[in-house]
Amino acid sequence: MAALPPNVHVSTHPCLQAKLSQLRSASTTSRETKQLVHEISTIIGCEALAKGLSVAETGTDVSPLGYEFMTYTTSPSSICLVPILRSGLSMVEAVQSLLPAPVPVHHLGLYREPSTLQPVEYYNNLHTPLTPSPSNPHPDAHPIPSLALLLDPLIATGSTVCAAIDSLRDWGVERVISIHVLASREGLEKAVEAWPEGVEFWVGGLEEGVDERGMLRPGVGDVGDRLFGAVGK
Repeated sequence: MAALPPNVHVSTHPCLQAKLSQLRSASTTSRETKQLVHEISTIIGCEALAKGLSVAETGTDVSPLGYEFMTYTTSPSSICLVPILRSGLSMVEAVQSLLPAPVPVHHLGLYREPSTLQPVEYYNNLHTPLTPSPSNPHPDAHPIPSLALLLDPLIATGSTVCAAIDSLRDWGVERVISIHVLASREGLEKAVEAWPEGVEFWVGGLEEGVDERGMLRPGVGDVGDRLFGAVGK
């Protein structure tokens, strides 16, 4: 089997692989699905951020016993989370909790048109930066983040994540870390072509492929339906 592109990283963590088996099971309840996605997102998020961030000194502080110590934070400091609605919401808390301070959360709403399996955008709240003016020469109170953490549990055909990456690139981010629970090899190979030099993919596991409905095999079914207990369109 051909090697994956260098910007694709598939976890080999034993605990994560065991949790993927539980997530795939048809007997797993909605509550258990939410917990498993959270736990898997935490593990793969740790792996992704360990490679995607660096450490920056911030100064010194004093311990409860009066000893001075160096303090650190992560770099870059300008980060945002971008979950793809609706199932990407299930990953936000896990990844947000790994960061030393809360970061903005932007949302992209995309669904696949059933007959063509092509993505359709129905929601986008990536803000447009203000243009300087005589009355407001420094309007960038909310500048575009340099790093976006893109969150979506599944990559099947790859079309949805490609559309999301295109939106983030057009928005002006410098780099994307794309975090996923499961992906098909064919979907990943398509996704990496969207922006090879700008995106790193971190995936919990690879599936055998995609069926005629565009669903992962063996997969986890419609993860949004399983997470929220409601059938989507």
